Amino acid sequence: MTVIPENELEFRFFRAGGPGGQNVNKVATAVQMRFDVRGSPSLSGAVKARLMKLAGSRLTLDGVIVISASRFRTQERNRADAVERLQGLVDKASIAPVYRVPTKPTRASKERRLESKTRRSGIKSGRGKPGLSD
Repeated sequence: MTVIPENELEFRFFRAGGPGGQNVNKVATAVQMRFDVRGSPSLSGAVKARLMKLAGSRLTLDGVIVISASRFRTQERNRADAVERLQGLVDKASIAPVYRVPTKPTRASKERRLESKTRRSGIKSGRGKPGLSD
């Protein structure tokens, strides 16, 4: 698990719709967090590549992940929510995929398969209409 240092995150606060009552028109509670993936020294190259792929539409052309959070009424909780969501992405990207090593079927399994096909063929051919010789 890789932890992103606070100094690599850039926060911008703005007014948001949603919960907050009259407060919503006065206080900048929504958070837009920016994290430069390409310029981050705390991530390895492989993790960066997987993170950029996982980010999808949240990634800009410059390699910056932008996460907006306005779910809560307070700035602190929205900030924590944005950091938590980024950490979730980084944790997911830190797990290297396990690739399947392709193997060939054994000789015995090939023989079993052909034997069952022959047996099934015999069953099906026995279902046909009786011929003139029968």
